[in-house]
Amino acid sequence: MTIRVIGHQWFWEVRYPGSTAVTANEIHIPVGTRVNVIATTGDVIHSFWVPQLNRKIDMIPAHPNRILLEADKAGRYRGQCAEFCGMQHAHMSMYVFADPPARFRAWLAHNAAPRRPPSTPLARHGEQVFLQQACASCHTIRGTTAQADVGPDLTHVGERTSLAALTIPNTRADMLRWLSDPQHVKPGNRMPRLGLTGADFNALADYLEGLK
Repeated sequence: MTIRVIGHQWFWEVRYPGSTAVTANEIHIPVGTRVNVIATTGDVIHSFWVPQLNRKIDMIPAHPNRILLEADKAGRYRGQCAEFCGMQHAHMSMYVFADPPARFRAWLAHNAAPRRPPSTPLARHGEQVFLQQACASCHTIRGTTAQADVGPDLTHVGERTSLAALTIPNTRADMLRWLSDPQHVKPGNRMPRLGLTGADFNALADYLEGLK
């Protein structure tokens, strides 16, 4: 099995060849399977390291690198960028989830699907805010017109365990805090202050937390 991991300042993009599944900062692999990770970088030098699963490898522009991951038991394994890559290097972390094979297949099929249409008036308003504001200029949500690749793919962001590469937990309150003042949470990241009203921020947070 092969997956592609692309390092960015400061998050991890994860792609599954042969599938439309894309995620960020959380890698899912099946237990007992040798997984070939093709590691590249979208900007500066990074280093991919999951200490409990293998050594670290450097990610140098224009030079793809490879490493094998294999977990012999289910669990969550923490990884980290191990090469200084700028202001938020310390907040460029990830989780590797080693899932039983059946659970992994279900996860992959679910994450290959486009977003579910919002089901409440507040979430529908949040989607309109997302598509009409700067959000859609930087992010993809499959199933909508948002198809940019500056920031992480957000199609299923609501089911992730953290925001901003493990900087804060993915709760409703923390999502709202991240949206309203991203530079306070993670200084130097590329996400601008949006300047929305409180009602729009609330709707946007509701929409994104519902993308599961």
